[in-house]
Amino acid sequence: RDIDMDLVNAQQARRLLDRIVGYKLSPFLWKNIRGGSSLSAGRVQSVAVRLIVDREREIEGFVPEEYWTIDAKLCEKNETTTFSARLSTKDGEKFDIPNEDGANAVLDELKGESFTVSGVKKSLRKKQPAPPFITSTLQQEASLKLGFQSRRTMRIAQELYEGVDVPGLGAVGLITYMRTDSLRVSEEAKQAAAAYIEKAYGKDYLGGTKAYKMKANVQDAHEAIRPTMPELLPERLKSCLSADQYKLYKLIWERFIASQMACALYDTVSIDISAGRYGFKASGFTVRFDGFTVLYPYGDEEKSSIPKHASAGDPLRLKDIKGNQHFTAPPSRYTEASLIKALEENGIGRPSTYAPIITTILGRSYVEREGKSLKPTSLGIVITDLVREHFSNIVDVEFTAKMEKELDKVEAGKTDWVVMMKKFYDDFSKALTKAQTTQGTEKIQVPEEETDIVCEKCGRKMVVKT
Repeated sequence: RDIDMDLVNAQQARRLLDRIVGYKLSPFLWKNIRGGSSLSAGRVQSVAVRLIVDREREIEGFVPEEYWTIDAKLCEKNETTTFSARLSTKDGEKFDIPNEDGANAVLDELKGESFTVSGVKKSLRKKQPAPPFITSTLQQEASLKLGFQSRRTMRIAQELYEGVDVPGLGAVGLITYMRTDSLRVSEEAKQAAAAYIEKAYGKDYLGGTKAYKMKANVQDAHEAIRPTMPELLPERLKSCLSADQYKLYKLIWERFIASQMACALYDTVSIDISAGRYGFKASGFTVRFDGFTVLYPYGDEEKSSIPKHASAGDPLRLKDIKGNQHFTAPPSRYTEASLIKALEENGIGRPSTYAPIITTILGRSYVEREGKSLKPTSLGIVITDLVREHFSNIVDVEFTAKMEKELDKVEAGKTDWVVMMKKFYDDFSKALTKAQTTQGTEKIQVPEEETDIVCEKCGRKMVVKT
């Protein structure tokens, strides 16, 4: 077929942008950071490090705030099963309890008050199955459910894609291409999934013709990640797969089959309870139809003990009531899964780049693992601050996402790639010239990190030098 020159130009522009940033910024770091001869900066990797640095500073600067809740254990008049309700209003208005004195004052007021159902709201809630995997969601789910790092996930997926010897079938590529941002699924695959679902669970579990909504900038060159032959059940392949291959294939297979199944249905109940001036709320649900969750549970399918037949005016018995102290929590550090999600949501990088970005920033010691969390090193903080000071656009999330959109426009034939490159380069080279003249000659020292290891020669604690 004819070569699509818009695609070629978008690829050229992306490659050149990455090289301009990498080839020009890296020497700037070498020159201005002591011992920095092996440092690098990158159009996408520097933004990823900045996200992690900014999150660490949010955590360090976070001041927890105390607050209290009042929680009651109640039951219906002639029942023994209790359910929980939480104080929500005073004189019909929402209010907060800042400390223990406030909580005790409310508890004193509630002494002797009778608890009565003041309103009941029932509804039917539908839960849609998640779509089949794309690269980012596969890496996130494999991290959360299997504890796999993104690099490991992609290596195993590559093995499944390239092919495995299956008895009776020979070498079979078990999954579709694993670098994709498309949710498209072929009709043949849908029909194969439907045939399995009907046979295994019955017609009620069929999901009908599903088409999952995709983002505007999806390339759609490849289908979603799915088993190439849905009829090849994970159990059948267990003997010819490694432990890791089996786990990942099972995850991909179950997610795909579930995506073609019927919604789960829940009967939800929300109960308003009055006690003097105060209002409490209780809510819960029961499963009416398990749908796709029979295969791919989400962990919240347990039945709740909330009374299903309560109605306004019903008296309730108070079994227990107490105040509970809480503190607001700082944001969590990024994990591989949440960092990939943040990059994807902000339109930064492509399916093929998520795992290499994380590998690079860890390998260069800009970021380190602490359990499952990603924490910036002193080196990562110094580099981010230096680049942010002189090249704010390069580590700006919105600017990087805007550049991705410009590349999408080149791909669609709506923007001339040379014009786009010239504008970027003109602005970037001005910033570089200014940075080189204003930074000064004194090299930045990366702070040393003291360890608990004592030096056997001098008795002082050893330090990590970067």
